[in-house]
Amino acid sequence: MESNTTNMSFRVDKTIKKKADALFKSLGLNTSVALNMFLTQCVREQGIPFIPKMTSESKKNNSIIEDENLINNNIEDLL
Repeated sequence: MESNTTNMSFRVDKTIKKKADALFKSLGLNTSVALNMFLTQCVREQGIPFIPKMTSESKKNNSIIEDENLINNNIEDLL
């Protein structure tokens, strides 16, 4: 009988892995189950199931870029 699973290999910071393993254990899960839950939810939602956030400096820079794009679009509309 053929298995419907595959192995994945990726690099992760040791400290993050240790903290994540402890968190998942406290939730009654292991890391493999938690990552399967994450991937399943990504597929269901067709995206990341949380909102990635940038640092405040990145938000500020992104806001400036958005403002510049808005100004450029408005100028183009006037032409």
